[in-house]
Amino acid sequence: MPTGDIRYTSPPTATNNSSPIVAFEDEVWLWSQIKAEARRDAESEPALASYLYSTILSHSSLERSLSFHLGNKLCSSTLLSTLLYDLFLNAFATDPSLSLAAVADLRAYRERDPACISYSHCLLNYKGFLACQAHRVSHLLWRQARRPLALALHSRVADVFAVDIHPAARIGKGVLFDHATGVVVGETAVIGNNVSILHHVTLGGTGKAGGDRHPKIGDGVLIGAGATILGNVKIGEGAKIGAGSVVLIDVPPRTTAVGNPARLVGGKEKPSKLEDVPGESMDHTSFISEWSDYII
Repeated sequence: MPTGDIRYTSPPTATNNSSPIVAFEDEVWLWSQIKAEARRDAESEPALASYLYSTILSHSSLERSLSFHLGNKLCSSTLLSTLLYDLFLNAFATDPSLSLAAVADLRAYRERDPACISYSHCLLNYKGFLACQAHRVSHLLWRQARRPLALALHSRVADVFAVDIHPAARIGKGVLFDHATGVVVGETAVIGNNVSILHHVTLGGTGKAGGDRHPKIGDGVLIGAGATILGNVKIGEGAKIGAGSVVLIDVPPRTTAVGNPARLVGGKEKPSKLEDVPGESMDHTSFISEWSDYII
């Protein structure tokens, strides 16, 4: 639970189908929490006061803060932070769904990751969150046929965050890239809402053939660290992929696939069905007793 002098009120109830009014109220509430957290941290740690002022407290909205922070993270000697700031801010103004997704992602990190001590901590320091928001902008550029710029931004994200998501890949909201290092998402991949993906996960193709060749990840899926999913396969809604697994065929909804090559827990004919939503519960190991008798 949050600590410190901040009084955490309950956020508005937001869902994937929330009305524009509820979504706006949710963003206003979240931004007020972020600024309160930043003020608290600036007071308790004066060494960070200037940093917190420039990244959060001097800005009037989440979009401006995020645009400024991403611009400074991703800039280079030839790709200036001011250019990137304008690019990100214009993207948020052009497509309001980017703001909704950022809010949903921030809530996902805070709710699912016990190491996430505050919303402001996620906004400033979680490279999985930052890489995903930058990807959403590169995806918008890709859809606008501004592909050289989309690919340039994609390259900077890969260089800075060690996260490689092709600009054409489609990602839902409420998505958690936990740790995020080494994540690879191919061009025709699709990731649904409320999905959680750990580090060193690959959503890749199977060769050099073009066309629709990457995985489709349903809502509420959990993909463990180091898992590899190859080809145009479907991971059903609410499924779980165990850490280190290699998946080459479809995985039914609400089932667990584990191993190399992956096998369904409970067997192919009558696989065990999950009752919770793994992408939200973050339960990685409940299948172990059914899958293996290995004991250390």
